[in-house]
Amino acid sequence: MSIRVVVADDQELVRSGFTMILEAQQDIEVVAEAGDGAEAVAAVQRHRPDVLLLDIRMPVMDGLEAARRVCAQSSCKVVMLTTFDLDEYVYDALYAGASGFLLKDVRRDDLVHAVRVVAGGDSLLAPTVTRRLVADIVRRRREEAATGATPDRLDVLTAREVETLRMLARGLSNAEIATTLFVSEHTVKTHVSNVLSKLGLRDRVQAVICAYETGLVTPGTP
Repeated sequence: MSIRVVVADDQELVRSGFTMILEAQQDIEVVAEAGDGAEAVAAVQRHRPDVLLLDIRMPVMDGLEAARRVCAQSSCKVVMLTTFDLDEYVYDALYAGASGFLLKDVRRDDLVHAVRVVAGGDSLLAPTVTRRLVADIVRRRREEAATGATPDRLDVLTAREVETLRMLARGLSNAEIATTLFVSEHTVKTHVSNVLSKLGLRDRVQAVICAYETGLVTPGTP
């Protein structure tokens, strides 16, 4: 079964380029294109795609609001697109439920890989975006610590679920976590599902954010 994709960008050349790249893959089908945020939301409602590639800066309705609506109303995975890795909306977009973040100059193979990864239920961030995200989280944590606002959200997790979250935040795949913990991948998937459910998180990206916010993982931790 093909991965169904909607491509949303206000620049026609960008839309056409991404569509051409994705349509060349046997397992991917672009079911619609959209030129603004409102059109993107409508296209998701109409076509029920697996993945929405969404420019973060859009006319009529910006990409952030469009992402919020799509993530709240459907199971469609959202990958945000931006021209700059220092986009001020990165943090808010991920909190809105976006499963990935890519720069518009992404290589052809990386774009295709991102769509497949996100459609499969995983999450993906461009390395430069990840570094900025972690730096922003650390800054916010320091501000919270200064005011004493550091609630422990992880008490609801078992010890094994906490360890699973720590490994997720370090970028390990399910297979790598299974090898490290000497359990099956099925068991790891159960742990990941429990972590997301107990903490009220949409996906692995939000789990990574949570791990840094709570201090479970810090930059530079091996």
